[in-house]
This record gives sequence, C-alpha cells and structure tokens, in this order.
Amino acid sequence: MRFDNAFIPLPLLWSSPFIRWQGAAADISALDVAVQVTRDALAGGGFDPKDAGQIVFGTTIPQSGSFYAPPWVAAQLGMTGIGGPAIAQACATAVACLVSAAAASQLGEGETQVVVTADRTSNGPLLVFPRSAAMGGAPQTTHWVLDSFAADPWTRESMLYTAECTAVDGGFTRAQCDELTLLRYGQYQDALKDDRAAQKRYLRPIVIETRKSKTVLAADEGISEYSAAGLARLAPARPDGVITPGSQTHPADGSAGAVLTSRDKAIGLAAGQPVVRLLSAAFARAEKGRMPKAPALAAARALADAGKGVADLKTITTHNPFAVNDLWLHRETGFALERMNPLGCSLIYGHPQAPTGLRAIAELANALAMQGGGVGLFTGCAAGDMGAAVVVEVS
Repeated sequence: MRFDNAFIPLPLLWSSPFIRWQGAAADISALDVAVQVTRDALAGGGFDPKDAGQIVFGTTIPQSGSFYAPPWVAAQLGMTGIGGPAIAQACATAVACLVSAAAASQLGEGETQVVVTADRTSNGPLLVFPRSAAMGGAPQTTHWVLDSFAADPWTRESMLYTAECTAVDGGFTRAQCDELTLLRYGQYQDALKDDRAAQKRYLRPIVIETRKSKTVLAADEGISEYSAAGLARLAPARPDGVITPGSQTHPADGSAGAVLTSRDKAIGLAAGQPVVRLLSAAFARAEKGRMPKAPALAAARALADAGKGVADLKTITTHNPFAVNDLWLHRETGFALERMNPLGCSLIYGHPQAPTGLRAIAELANALAMQGGGVGLFTGCAAGDMGAAVVVEVS
C-alpha cells in the first residue's frame, strides 16, 4: 500500500513510557491512560481537538467500557462530534491503525485523523463463555492475556516456539542472541544520556491521580540490567534452546498516538519542526510456526510499494520480542544490526501490544530527524506468524 498524502507532524507523534506488567500502572484502565496521555500530547503539540475529523483507536486487550472505546475516548478528549473504528491486530495493531487513518485521510481530502493506541497486559480479563451443552452447563474460561501468550490455536505452540524454530532455520546460536541483547541494551542506555534528552522528544508521562496522591511515570519502569556474565548465567527458556529470559521481551502497559493529516496541514501543525511522510505500509505472513521471519517479508513489500530499497534506508526500528527477530532481519536484508534501533526497542523496554509499534515509529522518526532527515523503516512481528512494516520519510 502506497500513500500519496499522509503526513504526521513530528511534535504530534508520541508514546507514554512503558511500565512492566503488574507494576505502577497495573490497576489503571488502558482507556484512562490513553485519554490522559493523549490529552497531554495534543496540548503539548498545540493541536485543537476540534480540528480532528476522526479517531482511530487501537487496542487488543478488553477493558471495562471497551465496547464504546473510540467515541468514549474521543468525547473525553473534547472531540464530542466524532468517533471512529476500533482496531485490533495483535502486535501489528499500530500499523493497522496508521493504514486505516491514512486511507481515511486521503478519501476525506486530507481530513485530520487522531490515532490512539493503548493496552494493559496487567490484570487481563478472565472471560467466561456459557456452554449449555456441557455437563451441568459448566462454562469455558479463557484468560485473555495468559492463554493468548501461551499458544497459537492453529499451531498449538507458543510464540517462543516460533523463535526457536527460526533460530534453527537461521543457524543462530545462544551467543549471537546474547550479543544482540547486549547491543540493544547499550543502545537503550545511550538514549538515556543527557537526562533522557532523546526520549523526551516523544515520551509523554503517565499521570496517576487518586484522592490522596499523584504519581508521575515519566520514564520506562522495569528495565532489566544486562551484562555478558548475567546473560550467560540464564537457563534457556526451552530445553536445548537459544532463547533465555534475557533475550526475549516482557509484557508491559502503555499508550501511544499520532495525528495524521495532509501535507499542508502537517507543515502548519509542525510549526517549523520536521514532518513525517508515510510512504507505504505492508503486511505479510510467514510459514507456520515461524513468526520472527514475517517482519522481513513485510519489509520487502513495504519497500517495494514505496519504490525504495534497503540501500535507501538511514535506519530501521523493529518490534523484536526475541533477539532472533533482528538476527533474521539482518540475514535477509544485510542491514547492519548496529544501525537498527538507535533509541531502543521492545526487546529491552517491553511490549504492551497495540502501542509498541507506534512507539517504535516515533523513535524511528525522531532518530531520522536527529540525523538530518531521510528514509526509514519500521517492521515487527505479530501473533499468527504475521508481520507488518511502514516506510517513512522525514523532512
């Protein structure tokens, strides 16, 4: 999918910090976090909610009130006259939201779209499905988060299984996975320098207020400390496997968003700062049980749609729940591992599902802006052996 007039003002592309599950945001609805973070981001970017033509809301884990999520969130943001779709595509939700927003904007002759994504993996819902034919009418229960993470209903295997299978196909070793994790941890630490100056370009705090207190979560919570010796001591997550708890991500809570509009409106909203042009987006599915391969397939499609090649890219950001993901992408594209994820990645700061991709796109755009502009790629995997990719240009 190629887009001709889909732009994001850089000041209106944001994310909250990511908070490790069962942490400080565990008891706060993802919808409430989305409203607070989005309200602050729009105000900080000088955007009048009355100028929004539609809201596109992405979430994958039901919260109380999710049935009404888009119009409810919009109303709380002061956008009482609009609504929009609710979109869920596992870890590819952010890309699906941007695609929907870009298509709606172009069909609406540049109508401004507000994209909001939010998820809380903490305290996921327990669903009870009636079964009148079961003995005594006993219900079937599903824990939305834990059961979804445990196994793909088609393969009957976990996402970890897909990483180990891909490692075997790529000939990747435990040492390579640990080395990649250390590289990504070092890049994340670099992004914290100068009092987190790079992160403060796009991170908006989560503010938790109660009758008795006010808590401001301005930075990621629950980041593990990595060292070569520490990683070496970890046992593999599966017998004889290469993935350990150190070379895979952790669940998290958070929100992210963007304002997408026409070129002229984006330039005006950017107020002298760069604008991000959405060139293309694509989805792809790898063979059964090989999820970490899908991002490379999606990337190839997105680059072809944009009329670009790997040589045109200044940097790449990835959603990489396993170190294997980046190793496979490097194998398929030849793009240097050191040039990917210069401001961090989900392997290190965690994965709250819907917002993960949008945070990585915010990091991509800001990294490009810090390098003087250029073309970049985001790509990441999603449940069901899926992958998604976006090509952007910052100018």
